Amino acid sequence: MTRFYLPIVIGTLLLAFWFSPDAQEIAAGIAIFLFGMLMLEDGFKLFGGGALERILERATGSTFRAISFGMLSTTLLQSSSLVSVITISFLSAGLISLIGGVGIIFGANIGTTTGAWLVAGLGLKINIAAYAMPMIALGIVLVFQKPKPQRGIGYALAGLGFLFLGIHHMKEGFEAFKDQIDLTRFALTGLLGLFVYSLIGTAATVVMQSSHATMVLILTALSAGQISYENALALAIGANIGTTITAILGSLGANFQGKRLALAHLIFNTVTALVALVLIAPLRDAVNWISDLVGIAPDDYAMKLAVFHTIFNVLGVALMLPILERLITFIEHRILEPVLDVSRPRYLNEAVDEFPQTLEIALRKEVLHLYENAVELILHGLNLHRDEVFATDNVADLVRHSRTPFEIDLDESYGRRVKTLYAGIVEFTTRVGDKRVDPDIAERVYALRDVASDIVQAVKSVKHLRKNVLRYTVRRHGATTELYDELRTELARIAVEIRKLGLTEPENRSALWLDQERAQIEEDARKKSRRVDALIRKGALNATAATSFMNDSSYAYGAMRDLIEAARNYYIERESAMAEVERLLALDEEELSEAVADHANEPG
Repeated sequence: MTRFYLPIVIGTLLLAFWFSPDAQEIAAGIAIFLFGMLMLEDGFKLFGGGALERILERATGSTFRAISFGMLSTTLLQSSSLVSVITISFLSAGLISLIGGVGIIFGANIGTTTGAWLVAGLGLKINIAAYAMPMIALGIVLVFQKPKPQRGIGYALAGLGFLFLGIHHMKEGFEAFKDQIDLTRFALTGLLGLFVYSLIGTAATVVMQSSHATMVLILTALSAGQISYENALALAIGANIGTTITAILGSLGANFQGKRLALAHLIFNTVTALVALVLIAPLRDAVNWISDLVGIAPDDYAMKLAVFHTIFNVLGVALMLPILERLITFIEHRILEPVLDVSRPRYLNEAVDEFPQTLEIALRKEVLHLYENAVELILHGLNLHRDEVFATDNVADLVRHSRTPFEIDLDESYGRRVKTLYAGIVEFTTRVGDKRVDPDIAERVYALRDVASDIVQAVKSVKHLRKNVLRYTVRRHGATTELYDELRTELARIAVEIRKLGLTEPENRSALWLDQERAQIEEDARKKSRRVDALIRKGALNATAATSFMNDSSYAYGAMRDLIEAARNYYIERESAMAEVERLLALDEEELSEAVADHANEPG
């Protein structure tokens, strides 16, 4: 899209600058205003420290709460586009429901009307440039401070200053512009005027990707007498349609849920606009009645436009709320959930890596998805059914009775269900590394990548076991079968215990259990080595089988260590006070080796 309209926009601006120097001030005002919005958004991200994301996750418990959050956040940010993008990001990460996301969009449409009130009631009636300069100066001083909260306040303060300055220059530009060209000559009345100016409002918002900026432009032009009140109403309606472009663009990199939300946004805004066009006459009468009621002057068209903007957005929400469930059902039938493909990343997409909170949570879910695929392959590679392993109270007995080989190509399944997911995780974390994210978040992201690496290594180890598991456990081979059954039992038991850890409430998870498991693994490995020696001396195990088993034993215990380490890094909360105590109590590698050696040397 940029390839087509960008040259046209730039060419149009250059022609306008050539024919009218005053057009430069209007264009500069728009540019300064948009720059201010960007600074305000960046400031909120820094100052909020993820607060918006955390609130958004909790604010969708009901439709009313979701609408309220959409109104409040858009009022604070003065950007329904940013709220839409954040909502798509969280919806793609699976943190909020589709109905909650739609509720936020409804609220954002109402919240965006506060910008029109501020500009019409304040920005056009006083010299706001006098307030803009101190705000920009103080803001820039804070921007260069190291603490994130101070920088966040600085960006927000400077952003507000640039917003005010942009409004001032747009207002001044239109005032000067009207002395050269009277744009009211191009005013259109009736249905033709409604249609044409609605399209112009839509196009302007698509270009600027901000309905708020479009509304400010409309209000400043209206106050300068450059457009008629009737055409300004149509422009405002068109701006509401155009603002959906940001959500649509944001959904291109999202999953099916993000695309559903973008479609809901488009339907809602389009229906609202159509209703406003059809009911333009009664809405205009309602504006006049409300204006008289609250004391707005009959010729204060900027304030009347703010009233109109509010009425038709609230009307749109009121019309859509009763049919919200039907809207969701329609959207779900239009954009179907894709058939679940366990071989492809489920949560990682470009939409979720826009915000630190969503990228970390999405990555955690994807790593868990990888583990679920991996543990199924590990157990199938040992000729064990995952559901049966997790359901039994006696893993050893299940293993002894599991002699039927699984028809599985472990190499093909590894490449399709593990390697592909791992590649997606590595690519995602690389994208995160290219972004300026908080060092703590970056550290946790890279720790999750290491968890994925440990999981992959465990699967690779079991791949090496597969040949001899088929050889020695499908039919009995005396002591050799018993040894391989013990390895299968220990690996299955680790998978069961990790599952229990995952089902435990986070505050009750303990790293001490993992240390005990590690110590048990090392002790079992030593015992296994001594037992093999004893079996060779008794003639119960030949040298060839013994050599194969010792190699396979090394792979098996390596897989167990990798799974234990993955569980530690994934499940244990490092930030909690209990985790700190457990770190102090946990054995380091040297202490662990000494403890195992001492235990092995104990008599009996």
